[in-house]
Amino acid sequence: MQSSQPNTKTVKGITTRTWTIMVALAITGQIAWAVENTWFNNFVYDTITPDPRPVAWMVAASALVATLTTILIGTLSDRSRSRWGRRKPFILIGYVFWGLMTAVFPMTAFVKNLSLAVVMVVLVDCLMTFFGSTANDAAFNAWTADITPNNQRGRVEGVLNVCLFLAQLISIVAAGVFIDNLGYFTFFYLLGGIVMVVGLIAGSAIKDEPLTVNTEPQKRFWQEIRSTFDFKTILANKTLNLILVSSMLLGIGFQVAFPYMLIYVNNTIGVTKSQFAIIGGGVIIGSGLLAIPLGNLADRVNRKAMLAISIILTSLGCFLFSLDGSIPILALTGLLWQAANMSAGIVANSWIKELLPEDSHGRFLGVRMIFYVLLPMLIGPRIGSSLITAYGIPTVLEGKPGFLPVGMIFQVGALLGLLALIPLLFVKNGRTEVK
Repeated sequence: MQSSQPNTKTVKGITTRTWTIMVALAITGQIAWAVENTWFNNFVYDTITPDPRPVAWMVAASALVATLTTILIGTLSDRSRSRWGRRKPFILIGYVFWGLMTAVFPMTAFVKNLSLAVVMVVLVDCLMTFFGSTANDAAFNAWTADITPNNQRGRVEGVLNVCLFLAQLISIVAAGVFIDNLGYFTFFYLLGGIVMVVGLIAGSAIKDEPLTVNTEPQKRFWQEIRSTFDFKTILANKTLNLILVSSMLLGIGFQVAFPYMLIYVNNTIGVTKSQFAIIGGGVIIGSGLLAIPLGNLADRVNRKAMLAISIILTSLGCFLFSLDGSIPILALTGLLWQAANMSAGIVANSWIKELLPEDSHGRFLGVRMIFYVLLPMLIGPRIGSSLITAYGIPTVLEGKPGFLPVGMIFQVGALLGLLALIPLLFVKNGRTEVK
């Protein structure tokens, strides 16, 4: 039976070549995800319908696809015995088709029937998510877990978070200005091409040693999937699951407001996309500068305490974000919100990867998606949509009725995020195991 004892496998130090590949794939993948999480929603609102419900449907459907894909492909990559390695084929092929579907997404606006256009938006987003989750959530994340020594996990998570915030800087700052001047279509076509090219080059350069014949799987594929959810497996991984539940609750609070954040800033407050680029750029740069120091700190301090403080500050920042619409206050409160949320992610991710059962990185990172993506994105946006429909400002955009988001979504999200503190009460030890 597998348990959540820290992985003690000896892993060689990470080479410069590997760092370069990791950073290239991380930045490119996170740009694609950042655009999907923000500009996809804004594209639907601006070009298809101002009704917030299709955004909630799209987020929920893509979350389900991402979770199932990561569990299935993650397990498949754990079991892969190809001569090209376990993770490399999924990364290489996944990135190429991920970029292709990103370029296809804006074509949904050509559909004139509103109901069919909404269906196509959800369908194309799900296809894009399938390839993105195959490449990034399943294979790339498992590969980084495979190659990282335990005493460097916080550092690696810090670097990956720098990549995340560089990607968000590009996707928010550059995208806002780009879309204002050249439109959505040119932007999505260019982004899709970049994802394809970087994925092809960096994916081909990965050195991923295949497993030997002496490590053939002892269980059939579906038996292995089913065993992940056995009660004994859950009990054996108690600390791991408590951290996952805490992350899920924080994620639900975050997702109540975040899918509608750009719509709120652009349409309710009246900040232009280019002005938002300035706010977002400041927030991302400030948060990114903290990523590596926080990652190193997570390797040295009590993770339980650091995670609890990060949760409190995340909720405080989210709440304060709704109280003042001026650009300086939005930037300051946004920095607190995003930097604290980043800190919580670094701590939780480095802790989770340390606790992953041996030789099941892909499968258990797939399970993580249930708590990180599926449940937060199913529950959070639905709560946000209901709040907007009930308390939002009625509006008509190009003859189509809808609602503008209001600050309440941030306040409710902040209160729900504090529930993430409860599972941590049952975690006994937050000290890292340095190997």
